Amino acid sequence: MTGIQIADRLQANGIPFEQSLPEKLAVYLRLLGEWNQRMDLTAVEGEAEWLDKHFIDSLTVLKTGLIPERGRIIDVGTGAGFPGLVLAMAQEETEVTLLDAQQKRLRFLQAVTDELDIRNVKFVHARAEDGGRMRELREQFDLAVARAVAPLNVLCEFLLPYVRIGGRALCWKGPALAEEMEAGRRAAFLLGGQMGETILCPVAGREWDHCLLQVTK
Repeated sequence: MTGIQIADRLQANGIPFEQSLPEKLAVYLRLLGEWNQRMDLTAVEGEAEWLDKHFIDSLTVLKTGLIPERGRIIDVGTGAGFPGLVLAMAQEETEVTLLDAQQKRLRFLQAVTDELDIRNVKFVHARAEDGGRMRELREQFDLAVARAVAPLNVLCEFLLPYVRIGGRALCWKGPALAEEMEAGRRAAFLLGGQMGETILCPVAGREWDHCLLQVTK
């Protein structure tokens, strides 16, 4: 898939982007395909599906104003880099930490950042619950994000320890959110968080019921 095709999808979804981003995403997409043949990075099949379900879905948050242009973000359970790495590529002044329990995934992400000379990314090999107890990570971030990781109550337990007072956790969620809200609200309260609004983030041409939920600490 070309940078021009990716730019068209970004524009179709009203996502703001710098001129260099589509070509960078094209390289990322190519590397995802190559590495996915050797390891299980995504179960989604096909470049068009990867682009919309992973890249565009991650970047729709840029329309909301929830991502600080300068600040510190941690992506907990980043997997193949969604949403953390694509956000780092879109906002080069933002410092992004990618945390995952599987070293092989971090090796893939390191390969992407090396190929594209991305310098605003750090890597941490740790389980989500362990990283939140590390002094160098605990309450050090303006924003902790996660996408397709766990139910909402578990996400609150994973994310809020990383967030500074006044910062936020941001969860990418699907249709199951309604069933998870009550338990999630209780977990957030116990961890010093307050549930915020839910923001719908549709992807043009797709019937996915995707949204973002923010929790302020």
